[in-house]
Amino acid sequence: MSFLYREVWFARVWRVNTTRLVRELDDGTLVLWVPRSAPAKFPVRPDGSEIRIPTTEWVLADRAAKGDGLGLVRPGAGHSLWVNWDERGELAYWYVNFERDVRRTPLGVDYVDEKLDLVIRPNGEVFWKDEDELEQAGALGLVDADAVRAEAKAVLEGWPFPTGWEDWQPDPAWPLPELSEGWDRVG
Repeated sequence: MSFLYREVWFARVWRVNTTRLVRELDDGTLVLWVPRSAPAKFPVRPDGSEIRIPTTEWVLADRAAKGDGLGLVRPGAGHSLWVNWDERGELAYWYVNFERDVRRTPLGVDYVDEKLDLVIRPNGEVFWKDEDELEQAGALGLVDADAVRAEAKAVLEGWPFPTGWEDWQPDPAWPLPELSEGWDRVG
């Protein structure tokens, strides 16, 4: 069964990833699996180029997930943690997605992306991702860049790696998730 992880801006779906809800933990954390090749949609301009900073006009194009990942998403939290594996099934990296307004919906989870991301290699090396997008979105008043940086600092100080899910494997019989009917309706 599909469980949608949707980024929403201006009361419209900005990005959507199809996932499978693996488990809901006692603290409300949702464990989501995104398999390689799972269908997704992302925002583009009329010429087909990807839009990275939210605008009021866009269309959605199709794309498939590039790798296998497992997300730990907690409604109300300021970030989600993702465990990502390479094509051999070995831990490739952890990914921290900074987000706000994370809420459960009948179709899955909706959130607002805060633009900044962290990539952490298994050896502990940390890479900041999309700092320029954070600055742009902050300048436009779309995000509070200082609050996002504070959340990032708290994550690094708390160092939640490993997550305990690094050796998890999906049931090989699970089919690829699909876009559910109504995937594009918000509210």
